[in-house]
Amino acid sequence: MAKNQTSLSAGIVAAIRKRRPTVVSREAAVSRGDIVIASYNIHKCVGTDGRFDPGRTAQVISELGADIVALQEADQRFGERAGLLDLEHLRREAHLVSVPISGFSTKGHGWHGNVLLLREGAVSDVQQLKLPGVEPRGALVVDLDLKMGPLRVIAAHLGLLRHSRAQQAEAIIEAASDAGGRPTLLIGDLNEWRMGKRSSLSFLSPVFDPSHATVASFPSRFPLLPLDRVLGNPHSLVTSVAVHDSPLARVASDHLPVKASIDLKVGKREDHNNERIEVSRAGSV
Repeated sequence: MAKNQTSLSAGIVAAIRKRRPTVVSREAAVSRGDIVIASYNIHKCVGTDGRFDPGRTAQVISELGADIVALQEADQRFGERAGLLDLEHLRREAHLVSVPISGFSTKGHGWHGNVLLLREGAVSDVQQLKLPGVEPRGALVVDLDLKMGPLRVIAAHLGLLRHSRAQQAEAIIEAASDAGGRPTLLIGDLNEWRMGKRSSLSFLSPVFDPSHATVASFPSRFPLLPLDRVLGNPHSLVTSVAVHDSPLARVASDHLPVKASIDLKVGKREDHNNERIEVSRAGSV
């Protein structure tokens, strides 16, 4: 037990030291030709105040100003597994449309709670992966044709058990292997705060680099642990990462959203040696 506590403390300190002041602004990213990505575990629309408020959650999603948003825990987990958000409201207010999938029920929005929202572009293929492990978990593998070029997005919510996460990471690597040269993103709540060889995300290497894009996103009121990630292949695909730390985001869920800029032009370059990534805990933009 003492050893685990020491490891946890070391992980927290490492997460804090990773923070640098960088802001992911959609306007600045668009002016550079970049695309803004976000991942948000909405905690079934229940905030840190214990209140169920889908409207509040939708407002945080609108605040993000992202072109692509991966949501986790967007459906009820049991019973009818009904969707918890008003997707039509998100279309009108945030200009985001849900990528169509086959849900668990006619009332559901997502696949094991995973929903992918898109501002513009064409969906060329969707795969719904059932991930291995003790808990029921899944991932969406979506091939997009965007104005800036093709992109594969793997949106996932990994399990609470390290052994399960290791199995799930291997399944994700297999899903990324047939991308056909498309730049690929892995985004979502990966439920892992450890770094290095002890991390279950080490199984993602070398396709994804888990040491990149590490920002503290949980718990939302005082984030210490980097549970939510945006990882790219090639590694230089992701150009900047930050948490979206607004007053509303701190109370709307127990996770803060994570935002990133990606540069699809890197998928066309042969030289990926001069990689640079800016990582921070940033304010609302």
